[in-house]
Amino acid sequence: MSSTPSPPPPDAADALPAGIPDCGLAGPFPVGEYAAALRNKLRAFARVQLIGELVNLRPSRARVYFELRDATGAIPCAAWRDDWEAISNRARAGSGWAQGATSPEGMQVVVAGGCDYYPGSATSSPGFSFAVSDMRVAGEGDLLARIDRLRKRLDAEGLLQLQGQLPRPSLPRTIGVITGHSGKARDDLLAALARRGWAGRLVWGFAPVQDRHAAPTITQTLGDLAAVGGVEVVIVARGGGSLADLLCFCDETLCRTVALLKVPVIASVGHHTDRTLLDDVAAVSCSTPTHAAEAAVGVHCQRARAEQAAAATRLRDHGRRALLSRARLLATLSRAPGAHLDHQRARLHQLLREARAGSRRRLADEWSVTGRRALVLQRKASSTLRDCRERRVRELERLALALGGHDPQRTLERGYALIESAAGEPLASAALARGVEEVRMRFADDTLPARVLKQ
Repeated sequence: MSSTPSPPPPDAADALPAGIPDCGLAGPFPVGEYAAALRNKLRAFARVQLIGELVNLRPSRARVYFELRDATGAIPCAAWRDDWEAISNRARAGSGWAQGATSPEGMQVVVAGGCDYYPGSATSSPGFSFAVSDMRVAGEGDLLARIDRLRKRLDAEGLLQLQGQLPRPSLPRTIGVITGHSGKARDDLLAALARRGWAGRLVWGFAPVQDRHAAPTITQTLGDLAAVGGVEVVIVARGGGSLADLLCFCDETLCRTVALLKVPVIASVGHHTDRTLLDDVAAVSCSTPTHAAEAAVGVHCQRARAEQAAAATRLRDHGRRALLSRARLLATLSRAPGAHLDHQRARLHQLLREARAGSRRRLADEWSVTGRRALVLQRKASSTLRDCRERRVRELERLALALGGHDPQRTLERGYALIESAAGEPLASAALARGVEEVRMRFADDTLPARVLKQ
């Protein structure tokens, strides 16, 4: 299809004014014709599926209008009123529809359809829209898959480890807090800080903490708190909720801002089972505001003060006892130095006597033990030698029997004869015997000469 309308017929062309000289462009065309050509061109686009957040839902008498948005753009959408009822009912019957919701406003949806263009008229404005023919609410599985892909991308860029490398003070003087204007998270955080006895300064950054639209405000508030002088750690706190409620804490811009921040961030978003991208990029991830307070203030101030006071008391008491002991010793020495020396001399003599007596007893005991051990060793040596001699005698007898069994004389006594050459070398085969003329036949009792006959 041509991207420009067909040239007007000659009669119509005569009625049109002349175009811009030397412009090099076709025309001029009537607006209605060009608008109709534009509508035909857009309607020829392939029908596709789009995913985004459904916002600004505006039903009218004949049609339903809304917008489909994501982080990078928006598309106006429209559907006929009768078709919209059926589309909504099918989407409501599927998975992913928020419990208690009456419309898909604010939900992540997938819509099917194609481009459409209304050319307008003399009394109505033209408009482009994406004509929707079907819709499905994106379930938590779709959102979790998108979050997981973003998590892997941030991890590949090394942004999940930056916050964990920042130093965190054990006892910060100033803590920044981002939370909602009202909510149990704020009260729990204050109560936990009070229980730990922390008396520093809190800098509050109130921001909306629900749905994806809250992410830009949280990001801006985070930057403002980090810019406040003296803020040593920032806590982001929010109670539990659904995945859609916590979606703002999976925003890519927010997570990148936290990862690159030079102030450590403690995330306390949701309950024990909730997990957002903010938990992955923050320096510390806590399941409750109470745990976040404990992570921010690593020292239990009241307990530390009590331990410090107890240590001071122990030190004072120990010093007092040491002084009294030294004073008593000095008083004793000053009153009777001679008596003290006599007492120490007598004590030393007693210790020497006890040491000598103990040495004698130990020496006698060691001699007795040594004698018993020598006797035992002597008996063991005699028994070992006797056993060894008997084993050797038995072994020699066995070897003598074996040697006798291999004696050639025994073989000759059984009727065999040994054939030898005249030089006395044994002839073990007939071939060797044929090679000589005279041989000797050795029997058990004598040796006889013999001659080999040639065949």
